[in-house]
Amino acid sequence: MALTNSWLSGPAPTKKLDHVRLSERILNLLSSQNMCVIATTGPDGPLATPVRYYHLDFALIFTASGRSPKMRNLAADPRISIGIFAPLVGQASSRGAQVFGRASLLAPDDEEFGRYWEAYRWQSDHVERGNSLDEPPLGPMVVVRPQRIVYTEHWLRRDGYAPRQFWRPSGEGVED
Repeated sequence: MALTNSWLSGPAPTKKLDHVRLSERILNLLSSQNMCVIATTGPDGPLATPVRYYHLDFALIFTASGRSPKMRNLAADPRISIGIFAPLVGQASSRGAQVFGRASLLAPDDEEFGRYWEAYRWQSDHVERGNSLDEPPLGPMVVVRPQRIVYTEHWLRRDGYAPRQFWRPSGEGVED
């Protein structure tokens, strides 16, 4: 059988990308996708929920009804894990990120709300639902500023880099 991507065979390289190049690849992933799965913990255990997100730099932003289980969970325990991935065709195209951080629940009267609200594209939802663009939604917004990201991209192996890379805002590497 023909080996389509011979660079996938054998042991994976261990070389790390520098912080600038890794940051660029992560931002590319965040910009090219719009769905993620958030994982929260509540009284009934873990809850994984698909949500549409937007981002401002590395901060992920989403909204939800304040009465939803995920929002109740985050109000009680702001720790959150988020999975984002590009559609997979084969191992060579495997690309995604695990984001770890703490969720901030922002209301319209919070000081930081306006900064993140500008990045949230609510208008398309309103048009789809037949709502007026003159009346933006006023519900809570969730902002997650990553404390660390585990980024996976098997294509990196082609250039001698480890397919799993570890990012922190400060640029310090982290091993998991």
